[in-house]
Amino acid sequence: MPGVLWLVALFLVPAYAVVALAAGGQDPVFGDATAEWRPWRWQFTTIGDALAGMMPGGDQWGPMGRTLAYVAIALAACFVIGYPVAYYVARYGGRRRGLLLALLLAPFWISYLMRMLAWVNLLQVDGYVNDLIDVMPGLGRVAWLDGRWTTVVMGLVYGYVPFLILPLYASLDRIDGRLLEASRDLGVGPVRTFVHVTMPLSRQGMLAAGVITALPMFGDYYTQNLLSASPRTSMIGNQIEFYLRQGSGNQYGSALVLVLSALLAVLMGYYLWSTDRAAKEVR
Repeated sequence: MPGVLWLVALFLVPAYAVVALAAGGQDPVFGDATAEWRPWRWQFTTIGDALAGMMPGGDQWGPMGRTLAYVAIALAACFVIGYPVAYYVARYGGRRRGLLLALLLAPFWISYLMRMLAWVNLLQVDGYVNDLIDVMPGLGRVAWLDGRWTTVVMGLVYGYVPFLILPLYASLDRIDGRLLEASRDLGVGPVRTFVHVTMPLSRQGMLAAGVITALPMFGDYYTQNLLSASPRTSMIGNQIEFYLRQGSGNQYGSALVLVLSALLAVLMGYYLWSTDRAAKEVR
């Protein structure tokens, strides 16, 4: 019951408020969006416009397409960085495992906003990153904060890679070491053991880590605001923030929230279906 009450208060009620605003009307005098709390009077025209706008050729396709690309690149980079880290802690952490896990959890003790502001200082033209680049022959200072998509992706990777490492570590740590020993006893080398034993057994952990990492990336807007703030790198989260800050645009912004949530629900549904299928195969 406490869990149900928590879910109703902090998810269902806010979600209903967003739907009521997206499917509501506008104030006839001031033109501001007004919520309609009676479902039988909802109008879904704005939601349909938001859905059409996020499709290829729509007015929101640019930010949506960039969001898809940035999330895909950042997620791939998170796996490249995070999988070796999780594998090392799970397999070779030994007595230092507790310390390593504490270091992996340390970023959660610091505000995401503060960590991004630290990157702003590091990436300025006269920052430490450019100081290091400047001493290398043939390289000069780079305007990292001048609307570069690479900077936005780097910020996403830095901000969300801890979300990927921890589920991966939990999945790799649960793999029975006797299976790896059996593979080695059969004469299989470490690379083939990793490819044919470790990775398949960690597939569900990889999927869970990918979902946990990708979902907040889709709605992220402050990383782009802090590290770029350029229309050339605007993501769908930035568009939602832009419309929600306007009295007359609240309705369209709420509709964008609903459409984006529906798209992310498809990813979550696939994850749940895959997890259920894997559990049935084990049984």
